[in-house]
Amino acid sequence: MNDHIQPEGAHEHDHGALGDAEYAEFMELAAEEGFDLEDVEGAIEAAGHGPLPVLAVVGRPNVGKSTLVNRIIGRREAVVEDKPGVTRDRVTYEAEWAGRRFKVVDTGGWEQDVLGIDASVAAQAEYAIEAADAVVFVVDAKVGATDTDEAVVRLLRKAGKPVVLCANKVDGPSGEADAAYLWSLGLGEPYPVSALHGRGTGDMLDQVLEALPEAPRESFGGGGIGGPRRIALIGRPNVGKSSLLNKVAGEERVVVNELAGTTRDPVDELIELGGVTWKFVDTAGIRKRVHLQQGADYYASLRTAAAVEKAEVAVILIDASESISVQDQRIVTMAVEAGRAVVLAFNKWDTLDEERRYYLEREIETELGQVAWAPRVNVSARTGRHMEKLVPAIETALAGWETRVPTGRLNAFLGELVAAHPHPIRGGKQPRILFGTQAGTKPPRFVLFASGFIEAGYRRFIERRLREEFGFEGTPIHISVRVREKRGKKK
Repeated sequence: MNDHIQPEGAHEHDHGALGDAEYAEFMELAAEEGFDLEDVEGAIEAAGHGPLPVLAVVGRPNVGKSTLVNRIIGRREAVVEDKPGVTRDRVTYEAEWAGRRFKVVDTGGWEQDVLGIDASVAAQAEYAIEAADAVVFVVDAKVGATDTDEAVVRLLRKAGKPVVLCANKVDGPSGEADAAYLWSLGLGEPYPVSALHGRGTGDMLDQVLEALPEAPRESFGGGGIGGPRRIALIGRPNVGKSSLLNKVAGEERVVVNELAGTTRDPVDELIELGGVTWKFVDTAGIRKRVHLQQGADYYASLRTAAAVEKAEVAVILIDASESISVQDQRIVTMAVEAGRAVVLAFNKWDTLDEERRYYLEREIETELGQVAWAPRVNVSARTGRHMEKLVPAIETALAGWETRVPTGRLNAFLGELVAAHPHPIRGGKQPRILFGTQAGTKPPRFVLFASGFIEAGYRRFIERRLREEFGFEGTPIHISVRVREKRGKKK
């Protein structure tokens, strides 16, 4: 069996990470086991894409952004009634339209009164646009364009990203004249939509697909997209991100201060470490003061989401001198769900006594057990202690993120695993994993084909054994399972 990826001509097919010969042999195996070949092909294609393109939804408060996000993702998940102090765990969601998948960044408005609406909207829009490949700009067609809307238009023009103009709250034909007035914004055709009722969202989403790039095909080796590898240094506010960035750069690159409300142009830093140039995606500058602490979590989430979407590796900075917080866990979850390579960096290690070290180890086991596979470095941004360990940890995580197991070797492993540890019998039946393939990398994505439903606990067992056998240090693993339809084997 040809188990090697064939870079030549790889762009001619949609077989994820499988070469032509490997794909043909795999499809033959699927046919023998009685699977619908279109379903198998779809599963491989879905798992074989690179990072999904990102759509940001921006606009001033109360224009219906979160309602529109819920409409796009097809479920009521984004918070529709935002009140000050309501923090949300997630600002990024996965969506699909006309067979294409993409991510949606919701900026459904945490409004900071102390800054004034204009500054609040500008801060949100800046963070979201930074992460996005395209933008949906939502305007209330009944109200028309306001000064705040004009301010967002200036930000959008400066960013140079493709924009789809959504004229929301057009509930019937009579409102379409209101939408037509929005041509004056100079962003092209306004799409009349009722996010609440779904009217017009299909036409708008068709235009969104025109504006979004295709999900990139798999690419192997090197930097993937080219240029220096991209690292996001993320963590909750005041955990030492700016200090660490200055220390690894060897100079004061980032201003360390706590002034609130100033939007600014983020700058990605090119830094040479260990003889290699890396691009540190800037996440410093989530600024807060006492009045603003209620909304700080929301802004931090938005800022972190923007940085993670632009990066290949998330270096998550955690203050070792304090207990691991819920916010630390949220940031870890965000990086894992985004499918990025992960390194955990515990800062202020030089301040710890023996007792704190003991309790920290227990906290890491209980609070961060879901990323036990992530390389860990104990550092001090203040003294520079153990900074030399950062690059090897990043390289280890990237290597795990790009690892691919050839299909033949994977199926030999699965065969032995299922024989030694069969799935528990449920309802008198014992579902079996029949075969599988790794359809993608960055992060590793596996598609397993089974005779029946595979329980979550058994999937976790498979992931654990995959890591024991093949490494995958520093990377999340995605496993999807397709079950054979009940119609017997094809002869």
